[in-house]
Amino acid sequence: MSIPRTAAAPERDPYDLRTARTAAGLLGEFNVAGVLSAADVHVASRLGRLGGDPRGEPEEVLLAVALTVRAIRNGSVCVDLAEVAHTVLGEGEESVDVSALPWPEPAAWRAAVEQSPLVASGADAASGRPLRMIPVAGGRGLLYLDRYWAEEELVRRELRDRAAAEQPEVDPGRLRAALARLFDHPAEAGHEADAPQGTDLQRLAAAVAALRRVTVLAGGPGTGKTTTVARLIALLHDLHELDSPSPLRVALVAPTGKAAARLGEAVAQHTAELPEEDRARVGSPAASTIHRLLGRRPGSSSRFRHDRANRLPHDVVVVDETSMVSLTLMARLLEAVRPDARLVLVGDPDQLASVEAGAVLGDLARAGGRPEPALEDRLREVGALAVEDPPVVHGVVTLRHTWRFEGGIAEFAGAVQAGRADDAVALLREGRADLQFVESDLEVREPAGLEGLRADVVDASGALISAAVAGRTGEALDALERHRLLCAHRRGPYGVTRWGLEVERWLAQALPGFDEVAPGQPGPWYPGRPLLVTANDYDLGLYNGDTGVVVRQGGALRAVFGRPNAPQSFAPARLGGVQTVHAMTVHRSQGSQFARVTVVLPPPDSPLLTRELLYTAVTRARTAVRIVGSEEAVRAAVARPVSRASGLRERMG
Repeated sequence: MSIPRTAAAPERDPYDLRTARTAAGLLGEFNVAGVLSAADVHVASRLGRLGGDPRGEPEEVLLAVALTVRAIRNGSVCVDLAEVAHTVLGEGEESVDVSALPWPEPAAWRAAVEQSPLVASGADAASGRPLRMIPVAGGRGLLYLDRYWAEEELVRRELRDRAAAEQPEVDPGRLRAALARLFDHPAEAGHEADAPQGTDLQRLAAAVAALRRVTVLAGGPGTGKTTTVARLIALLHDLHELDSPSPLRVALVAPTGKAAARLGEAVAQHTAELPEEDRARVGSPAASTIHRLLGRRPGSSSRFRHDRANRLPHDVVVVDETSMVSLTLMARLLEAVRPDARLVLVGDPDQLASVEAGAVLGDLARAGGRPEPALEDRLREVGALAVEDPPVVHGVVTLRHTWRFEGGIAEFAGAVQAGRADDAVALLREGRADLQFVESDLEVREPAGLEGLRADVVDASGALISAAVAGRTGEALDALERHRLLCAHRRGPYGVTRWGLEVERWLAQALPGFDEVAPGQPGPWYPGRPLLVTANDYDLGLYNGDTGVVVRQGGALRAVFGRPNAPQSFAPARLGGVQTVHAMTVHRSQGSQFARVTVVLPPPDSPLLTRELLYTAVTRARTAVRIVGSEEAVRAAVARPVSRASGLRERMG
């Protein structure tokens, strides 16, 4: 196939490590333009030489292969060749005009790819080829690396089979009584009594979990998800007690150590509010990471001790922060969970998804599907679903009322979530105490209007350093969550590196003696240094994204992590992957919450500026949010939902 050139290739920089020096044709043009990385080009070229044709694969086929490899790195599971020219953005934090690139004509492109010996065509085609093309509605085709197709198919098949299997036998009278005891408390904070159509959605979610093998409990921050989980577990203990003399085996897990710790604490807190009999049944379930539950195999990051041949012993597995679970990890978890066990997936589908490929929670929460008449009948029988209520599809129940924050934060988050840019901007301009908007040129050395940010930073860091110097560990950990500066970028005028240095400059000016202990002085360890873990350390029980602080204890410096009431303390020399965290990326902040949050928005054309990023950043705050950026950036973020290509959502229907 001859591909017409619609634009001249940019000049190649031989010293730019992102460019592949030997790339030619389409691969070279897309590489130099910043759409493909050198790694994408090298993988595609290597696969092209394995195709069997001594002349190599056509360049449009190699482009499709390279874009599929790129998609995995950027969170998508596959590539839709009919849409990729309109959905692909530049590589990393730079904006790229992709409209001028010589994109092949979609129909001819797909035909050439399907004829390639590198590609298996259709779900029933034999495996053994590195890529697979799957037809979907509208005459489109999705191109996968075959490994990711197999994982997506495994997830889809497991969920389908669990829904089609015989569902748990439950005594309706006992379930109705337990629901009444555990959920008929409309006056309690965190209990959703004002849901649409009068349905108590927390009660409905618990009933679905009792009657179905797989439940998806969705909702934004502060909507009562962990309250529901605690009562749901108590409900399942009650039902299990009638049928079995052995105790119910429950696993609470999350994708990161930080999220697991918060899950365990929150469930324990809400369990303490239950009736005495239910508290005794639930006990004190511990939470762990998914990796720890499955059992790591030394030398492998994708295979575990528990799998299809060695299932987990648990009767119930509850996964929190499921939005952060990749397709690969979800596939491994579903393989390991017993077919007759209950699986409860909890999370916010509107948050940023996993940094790895896949958006399983979002796909499940938004997938179309058919009602389950038998489930509807049982839910109505126990009073959890009214006749006029919509059916539950795929076991998904979404909590809607926010209890964590109200006022401007809640309204702004709702406008962002719904894609209402005009409303979002209007709220920012109202001048509310809990929602501030600072329009400033961040490209300059001394941006104007940042006095409030500087005051928040100095106040929080001053309290942190004061407590750390005095050895007040719990107080220091509390101060760590007083304020957080969040960025979309890592580098440049809008990035974490720049703003971390700005914070240190402000502290040196405002806090006497700070410049004597700050980085660059006698050593990197000083009381009050805020820490971010950047690599999992299973021996210490520290995980990527955990935050802590250096404190002085008994004349020695210690690095402390965890919650104020149960801190973990380590000698600094034992720590490996840690860095100072005066500012952090929005991705790193997932699973955390802070009293006050400042969000630095990049320019409107930044590929990282999305609706999910802004929503995630704003909902990290409990009491106040400050947005630093331009109106154009806010509008661009609200108008740009993350585009993660996946076939799961379409094929679940």
